[in-house]
Amino acid sequence: MSITENSDGRVSVIIPARNEEANIARAVRSVAAQEDVREILVVDDQSTDRTSEVLKALKPEVSGLRVMRIDSLPPGWLGKTHAAAVGARAADASWLLFTDADTKHLPGSLRQLLRRAEQENVNLLSVSPGQVTLTWWEKAAIPVIYAWLAKRFRFEEVNNPASPRAAANGQYILIRRDSYFRVGGHESLRNVVLEDVALAQRVKASGGRLLFLPGAQWVRTRMYLTFRGMWEGWTKNLYLLAGESAGALLATIIEFCFLDLVPAASPIILAAAAAGSLSWTRVVPFVIAGILVFLWRSSRYRHTIVKLGFEPTLAKYRIPGAILVCLLLLNSAWTYCRGGKVKWKGRTYGSVTRKVPEGRVE
Repeated sequence: MSITENSDGRVSVIIPARNEEANIARAVRSVAAQEDVREILVVDDQSTDRTSEVLKALKPEVSGLRVMRIDSLPPGWLGKTHAAAVGARAADASWLLFTDADTKHLPGSLRQLLRRAEQENVNLLSVSPGQVTLTWWEKAAIPVIYAWLAKRFRFEEVNNPASPRAAANGQYILIRRDSYFRVGGHESLRNVVLEDVALAQRVKASGGRLLFLPGAQWVRTRMYLTFRGMWEGWTKNLYLLAGESAGALLATIIEFCFLDLVPAASPIILAAAAAGSLSWTRVVPFVIAGILVFLWRSSRYRHTIVKLGFEPTLAKYRIPGAILVCLLLLNSAWTYCRGGKVKWKGRTYGSVTRKVPEGRVE
């Protein structure tokens, strides 16, 4: 598979990779098959598994592949931001595509998205990839989280230049090279946990245009292979995505409880009334209201996750998903509020920046 024939390709693809032996070959091959790719830079971030061996075996097959090995993490950096910055400094195309090692890019996706970015004069384009969910806990938690995020970061608001709202998904960020370096790139976000959202915020603050889209038709990914990985990953992100606000966190949990969990308990309340433990006159209005809320909420949830690229059958996991997400939110808040250390990819970070650093943007 050769991409060197496309030496005038307009996109340098940058893939940070740490212990990604199970994913990296699929990601590289799917990117190499895209048009407009000038080079693929995989930044091997001190992998201790077979990632480096897999990449070495790929090089004869993918002639445009460049592998960069990081041997140490400088103080004050997070692993992913450092790897992204290293890759960006070595890239030379007019567009940079930052994507994760666990993504699969569908045929023709880059050409379509690059064309749209250029036609709409966009500085940063990001998509929220379709999520592959295989286990019950993925099917339960992941759609609930993405439905919640779609409400917090509405695509229409992010794409509106008049709105201050900004967001991006680090699994797929296509950005103009000059815009990236003008706002300081990942150098300015070296210890920011939500570096994708922060980069979008800086681009928008500089007057750049954002385009954020649901992306199941272009890119897919399976984020977590283990429950522990999911627990650590969302613990790292959820409290920050909730705005680090105790009020917003409480409101989210109350919403899940009173609009999802309590209505779902209607059959239990009916059973208690049938057993004579509760008065029918008090129970019936409550149960009717609960059933109506449950059906309304179920319909809205199903509609939302389908728009985001999930299978409609995943709607049946909504209740266990709501319970899991409440637990994840509480654990994430507890971790940050007690000054706890953030764990990710085998590293423990004792000092991280949560919000976008202040600084001049030219």
